[in-house]
Amino acid sequence: MGRWGPLTAVCLGTFMLLVDVNIVTVALPDMARGLGADFGALQWVMDVYALALAALLMGAGTLADRIGRRRLYVGGLVAFAASSLVCGLAPDAATLVAARAAQGVGAAAMFATTVALIAASYEGRDRGTAFGVWGAVSGAASGIGPILGGLLTQHLGWRWIFLVNLPVSAVAVAVTLRKVRESRDPDARRLDVPGIALFAVAAGALTFGLTRGGGELWTSVAVSVVAFAAFAAVQRRAASPTLDLGLLRRPAFAGVMIGSLAMSGTAFAALIDTSLWLRAVLGLSPMEAGLVILPLPAVSFVTSLLAGRLLHGVPARWTVGGGLALIGAGGFAQAFLTAGSGWTALVPGLVLTGLGAGLALPNVTAAGVAAVPAERGGMAAGAVGALRQLGYALGVAVLGAVFRSAVPGDPAVSHDAAGFAAGLSAAYATAGTLALVAAVSVLLLVRDRERDRDRGRPPAAGADGPPPVRRPLRSGA
Repeated sequence: MGRWGPLTAVCLGTFMLLVDVNIVTVALPDMARGLGADFGALQWVMDVYALALAALLMGAGTLADRIGRRRLYVGGLVAFAASSLVCGLAPDAATLVAARAAQGVGAAAMFATTVALIAASYEGRDRGTAFGVWGAVSGAASGIGPILGGLLTQHLGWRWIFLVNLPVSAVAVAVTLRKVRESRDPDARRLDVPGIALFAVAAGALTFGLTRGGGELWTSVAVSVVAFAAFAAVQRRAASPTLDLGLLRRPAFAGVMIGSLAMSGTAFAALIDTSLWLRAVLGLSPMEAGLVILPLPAVSFVTSLLAGRLLHGVPARWTVGGGLALIGAGGFAQAFLTAGSGWTALVPGLVLTGLGAGLALPNVTAAGVAAVPAERGGMAAGAVGALRQLGYALGVAVLGAVFRSAVPGDPAVSHDAAGFAAGLSAAYATAGTLALVAAVSVLLLVRDRERDRDRGRPPAAGADGPPPVRRPLRSGA
């Protein structure tokens, strides 16, 4: 492996954690039958992974700076592998959901350290090459998830979508221990444990209420509001806050945060409902369902690569805002399904959504970093990542509730073509509306094109790259 050993180790972990966001999509009907799970449980199988990522992502980066990035990355790999084993052997839905939450914890530890590990391992041209490869792997992982999930489910069974992580994790741990140097930040800020805990409670309660609905909705919303208020109070008083709330007074950063919250949810969250329609109503196999969904991640990947080359220097208000507008258009293009519709009715909307995601997703982190003072760049990047994951979790809950309201009985076992078409159309119309509202917000708020030049600092990295490394890294054994 030579000098590319550290990159190999980081890319293996990144590939796994991103694949596992959507690898379960086309396997959900098989899980429902095998575990006797209802639609709410299937939502949590998707949601709890993203929630754990969102809740811990910002704090995990600080913890890695303090205890060692390689140490936390290896710990995340081990936790991810162990929880994947439990997922693959789960006897019931509750065990599977709990193990998916543990997977999310391991994924947060890995994802929060990848940028710093690459930055500490490479310099100059090699660093640029490494980040380019890492970005390509990240994009490919999102694209291959549904296909890999369909292939494994159809030929080996749904449990193998988790068990396949074990040998990959073992290789990643071995390569990391042999090839990656330890690195820490001697000036790392203190870990904001109360803030992280309150953010997790607030996000979890809100998602739980939206998923359950009924009388539990308002109780959960009340808990979430109280927890968010307490989080805000803690952040104002903390010496080392997880998120400096003063940054939200900057219109550009507020706009980026709105865009981040809406982006993944409006683009990808309805795929759980789409998968159920493709499998239960149209009778497609897991592999066939994965191929139907493929245009979205495939177009997103290609667009991301082209946008990085051709749109360099275009203001973020147009790439992020324009991308969200295309996602909104893609949602509305899929909002006209009928009982007699076939899978081809989804293709135009999937392509539009892929174009929008490929335009917006790679640029939103750089836009967030560019909107804040240089010393807050890492905090901004973590906040953008956390909001994207939280938005996905909330999107699964909200769009799932809209979808479920039109389907007679439990969507996990129903085969009602008219109900599914009505529910899926309503879910996509909701996603389209939310994406367009976010697009307008970004276009109105993210306006300061010359911010980096005016403040006399180098521009933030583009195309899903990290912000510049601003503090020296200390390497150890």
